[in-house]
Amino acid sequence: EQTSRWVRRAAMANGEATPLKGGAAATPHENSRGDSVVVHEAGLSDYKFKFSWRKLATFMGPGWVMSLAYLDPGNLEADLQQGAYSNLQLVWVLWWATVAGLVLQECSSRLSVVTGMNLAECSREGYPKVKSILLYIMMELAIIGSDIQEVVGSAIAINILFGLDLWIGCLITGLDTFTFLAVHQCGVRYFEALISALILCIMICFMIMWSKSDTDPGLVMKGWIEPTLPRYAMMQAVGTIGAVIMPHNLYLHSGLVQSRNIDRTKMSDIADANRYNFIESGIALLLSFFVNLSVVATFAHFFYAPKCAHMSLSCLPLSTSEAEYDDGDVLCSSDTGVAGTCSEIGLDQAGVALKEAMGQAGMTVWALGLLAAGQASTMSTTIAGQIVMDGFLQIKVAPWLRVCLTRVVALGPSLCIAIGTSDNSALRNSINEWLNILQSVQLPFAIVPVLTFTAAPAVMGRFATKGVHLYICWALTALVITSNVYLVRDFYKQQTAEEEGGVPAWATLLLALYTAGYFALIGSLIVDCQKAGVRKSLSNTDLSGHVVSGIETTKYTQLPVDIKKTQLSV
Repeated sequence: EQTSRWVRRAAMANGEATPLKGGAAATPHENSRGDSVVVHEAGLSDYKFKFSWRKLATFMGPGWVMSLAYLDPGNLEADLQQGAYSNLQLVWVLWWATVAGLVLQECSSRLSVVTGMNLAECSREGYPKVKSILLYIMMELAIIGSDIQEVVGSAIAINILFGLDLWIGCLITGLDTFTFLAVHQCGVRYFEALISALILCIMICFMIMWSKSDTDPGLVMKGWIEPTLPRYAMMQAVGTIGAVIMPHNLYLHSGLVQSRNIDRTKMSDIADANRYNFIESGIALLLSFFVNLSVVATFAHFFYAPKCAHMSLSCLPLSTSEAEYDDGDVLCSSDTGVAGTCSEIGLDQAGVALKEAMGQAGMTVWALGLLAAGQASTMSTTIAGQIVMDGFLQIKVAPWLRVCLTRVVALGPSLCIAIGTSDNSALRNSINEWLNILQSVQLPFAIVPVLTFTAAPAVMGRFATKGVHLYICWALTALVITSNVYLVRDFYKQQTAEEEGGVPAWATLLLALYTAGYFALIGSLIVDCQKAGVRKSLSNTDLSGHVVSGIETTKYTQLPVDIKKTQLSV
């Protein structure tokens, strides 16, 4: 099995213990670096999880940093469009997408806790070189796309608050990222405290906005519990899934949990770490769901109109779009009784629209929340870029230089978009749609590797994904791939309808070739997943049993940012 070969290759390369024939456990020893390498043995029949608030507090941090990907400007735009275009009918999609994200984030953190390697390192060691390089390219593209949205989103907030041009806002955001990441060098707890403060700011801003809207609680609960999906809201539902579950976030979380120094010589400590990481992630994502819901509900109250919804548009006040108003526009009236026109809405138009609906205070509060979300998410995305680059390429450079490399890769395209679309918000919205497509199609290249390793007994031993949990993970993978197919097909049809004479033949051929290669790579990764022992993991026993299929080796690695002096013991 490929993963078994990977375990042996990685062990021999580091002078570590390797599996013995017949499945016997190898004995621990010291390798050339002096790291203790231990194979965990069976014998946890008496293990019982004992919850401790104090221990949970020690684990609190990585999950909150991870949750920023659920609150970035790209998500906020998807939220406001969901509310303005489909009212509260898709709250259930937002909820189950968040739950799906929690399931996948748990797999990511569990992989890191058990093996001591983040997802990028596992992918480098576990896949052939060509596939490893392709995975790195896919993730780098996803990170660049996400970072562009975050930087431009922050620039829009700065423009609303201070009237500065977008390109100046992009530069400020880039410099602020360096400043905030410097806090990381003071200690991981200081960085996590800063992130928590920004999340608190985001929550307060959007909850204030929600409190000013007359949202019907009954409609919220109906949209949350009753799974309705009008045909005109299909694209919003698919877009919500793509916006909530971010591909690079799985790599990020697997690196963040390494800031907790787990004693991997004790299986009970590993089991406890997995439980606490899951609880912390659940709390953080539950909060992110309510923040997203507040944005959906606010924009649904002020800008939803059934007349516009069937055209996938919102009802913007006349003064918001008066510069573009002509006799061909469709007039509408929102639930608040404000007259408007059926128009698209995005981050650019949201501030002005809220000013008309809620006054100057509404626009300012929105901009502050958007700025906090943009600044915080750019920090987490920068760390994700470091984890991916270091894990796949094993580039040994100073932390500050690695930050510069990952920052420049995304800041350059952001500046180009900000300068090139400064007078054309429609073009900027179109680019944002393309970026959403880009990130959605990259998602399987994060999900499948996570399943590959967490479902392989040769890598995870008794901690491998199995049973119903495994089937749920595969169902999520199938749902994501199906959603991507629908998203790309619908987007292609839309572009074909807009182009006079249709899309050029060369573009269609290029798309067909890319689609074939895309599914070929996904299929190859899934086959590798089966070879790694996914089916065998279905019969793998849990913590209360005595059977361990395979072993767990340890290979401690740090976050790319130097936090050795502040690593927490738990």
